[in-house]
Amino acid sequence: MFQLFKSIYLISQTKIKETKLGQKIAFVGLGVMGYPMAGHCKKAGYEVTVFNRTTEKANAWVKQYSGDMASTPKLAAQQANVVLLCVGNDDDLRSVMLGENGVLAGVNSGDIIVDHTTASAEVAREMAVLCAELGVGFLDAPVSGGQAGAENGQLTVMLGGQQTHYNSVEPVISCYAKFSQLLGDVGSGQLAKMMNQICIAGTVQGLAEAISFGENAGLDCHAVIDVISKGAAQSWQMENRFETMLAGKFDFGFAVDWMRKDLDIALNEAKRNGSTLPLTALVDQFYADVQKKGGGRWDTSSLLTRLKY
Repeated sequence: MFQLFKSIYLISQTKIKETKLGQKIAFVGLGVMGYPMAGHCKKAGYEVTVFNRTTEKANAWVKQYSGDMASTPKLAAQQANVVLLCVGNDDDLRSVMLGENGVLAGVNSGDIIVDHTTASAEVAREMAVLCAELGVGFLDAPVSGGQAGAENGQLTVMLGGQQTHYNSVEPVISCYAKFSQLLGDVGSGQLAKMMNQICIAGTVQGLAEAISFGENAGLDCHAVIDVISKGAAQSWQMENRFETMLAGKFDFGFAVDWMRKDLDIALNEAKRNGSTLPLTALVDQFYADVQKKGGGRWDTSSLLTRLKY
């Protein structure tokens, strides 16, 4: 009986491995997020071909993970049936998707493209139309969790698109995500990410003001935050950034330049849908102040520098 169960288990594991090896992945964009995300896919047993505009980064990834690399997005897509993207903005997305060497020139009918770029809902819908004409699925799938989340495989992914496409790629996404959810039609993922960034902007500013207030009042802010982080004021930013904020360390993490890009997307979308975002607009200007201080690459928690330095 034991041998029977052992045989069944081994057969099931072989089938799982065959399924993974049969679903070939292309990963386009090896920045601080994409590099470890692609690595998680390779470590999970998938065949992965990467493309990055900086060849040195792609070479380093191949050396570290023993995967493959392609010289163009088109060639990477030709090697895969699932194409994952993680680039900078709308223009970057168009540059790797379109043209004779773009992803769309290399995909086949039935393939699925998953775009992890934080971009506009508008460009997501634009890409989805082009994909549909080729019989290719498209999901906009921005992520939250930052570099640490990508490295630890603990990202949260918010998606827009068709349920069947999501069901097909969910096992891939789970390689680097602790949670993912389809939230509606194409564009819904990007709209959800805008909500995410709106929440973060207000939370970080509130934390910066609280720390500044506490220090001016002569309090032990480490002790205070140890207490208030157990109550209603608790947030991811409080748990993960208060120590570096108190130490004046900001040369890491999610850059102010990136945050301003994301907030600009949200503010533009708000104009289109009739929303008013006064706090978000104000914090965006506070981040502009940080940029003027030379802090464009500092972590978003550097809002504290406006109040202290």
